[in-house]
Amino acid sequence: MNIDIILNRLRRKPRNEAIAFKDQGYSNAEILDLVEQWQVFLRDKSIGSGSVLSIISDYSPDSIALVIASLLNGNIVVPLCPAEGRSLEEYLHGARVRHVIRLADSAVVSRRKTTDPAQNNLLKNLVENHRPGLILFTSGSSGGAKAVVHDFEKFLSRYKRAGKALRTLCFMMFDHMAGIDTYFYCLFSGSTAVLPTSRSPSGVCRLIEEQRIEVLPCSPTFMNLMLISGEYRKYDLSSLKIIVLGSERITPNLLDRVTRAFDDVAVIQKYGITELGVPPSKTNCRDPSLIKFDQNHFESRITDGILHVKARGAMLGYLDAPFSMSGDAWFNTGDLAEAEGDYIRILGRESSIVNVGGEKVNPTDVENVLMQVANVAEVEVYGEKNALVGEVVCARVRLVEQDDHRSLITSIKRACAEKLESHKRPVKINITKNNLHCSRFKKSVR
Repeated sequence: MNIDIILNRLRRKPRNEAIAFKDQGYSNAEILDLVEQWQVFLRDKSIGSGSVLSIISDYSPDSIALVIASLLNGNIVVPLCPAEGRSLEEYLHGARVRHVIRLADSAVVSRRKTTDPAQNNLLKNLVENHRPGLILFTSGSSGGAKAVVHDFEKFLSRYKRAGKALRTLCFMMFDHMAGIDTYFYCLFSGSTAVLPTSRSPSGVCRLIEEQRIEVLPCSPTFMNLMLISGEYRKYDLSSLKIIVLGSERITPNLLDRVTRAFDDVAVIQKYGITELGVPPSKTNCRDPSLIKFDQNHFESRITDGILHVKARGAMLGYLDAPFSMSGDAWFNTGDLAEAEGDYIRILGRESSIVNVGGEKVNPTDVENVLMQVANVAEVEVYGEKNALVGEVVCARVRLVEQDDHRSLITSIKRACAEKLESHKRPVKINITKNNLHCSRFKKSVR
């Protein structure tokens, strides 16, 4: 089993630091001890193989050890991280969760009434074949969030060739595909996973300095906030070797600002989706907006401007939607993309395109221009219905510092007139004091 690779690596170097959390290091041996304790806990609570188990927590040594123990126990695991705007009950119900373990100062266990997993073909197959499972939820950017079912053992196969051991910050959320990718990569590669207690720019920069973090995986939205805050100048971030950007499109403006602020740090892009995971890829060293997938694990093609992929370790299907994946099936990602030689550039979500009188406008192209205007902190570009042309382009803007709105709007309009075609220029610009990102440091979904 792939999980045995992790256990064997932990056993081979018991003194190595596996996790750093709250100024304390946890050795490989200590994580193995925690895994054994959680295995006993699961047996004592009669949480048997095949049970759908939700772990509600943020990162901690216990939450990671519990995930490993649940895998060994043959559970179907549903990680959930409490966050604003999320109804835990809705997710628990949608995933058919039977047991819930909430981790805080202590473990709180509850049992729920729910339908038998055998009544769903995807879960039934996992249970009957004694396979551990993983259920994650999509972001819901193109409708309601869907429950995505993975064979957990198959899911882990992509990490067998995990590379260098580097001190890595687990920034992306505990229940996010990119977050799961980060800590399993650490476990397979022998890296130290540094767990945050704060995701503010100052908190992250302080942790990089104190823990000598080498790899910072984060969203473009968070990186933008870090640059605007100026916190990166207040701390010693010389340990950083790699900044990994993913989960959203990276605009040229942001890439330019990141490479100038961290001129001796490699900036790479990761692409991943809940249905397929995070595939091995290579970032173009001259243009980090371009990536090339390892075609042995993640085949890709662009059809009508949309990225289609098929991958080993893809999901089994959606829990409550009429869709399942076979090994040779092409999956429509819904992401706009263009090819440049052997590389691909991701251009944003097809669902976000604004249709202005038959002319398609990609919001991120407009946002890239608006973010170059002085005193602009965040931008959200979207479409509003219009009786004459179908849709028009609109923008919401948050400022770095409160200023005269009229002069700011004038500056935005001037920049748009210089750099954008007429149909791409926002006809409505609203200045807001509210954040234009969610607690997961991604752009808010309208």
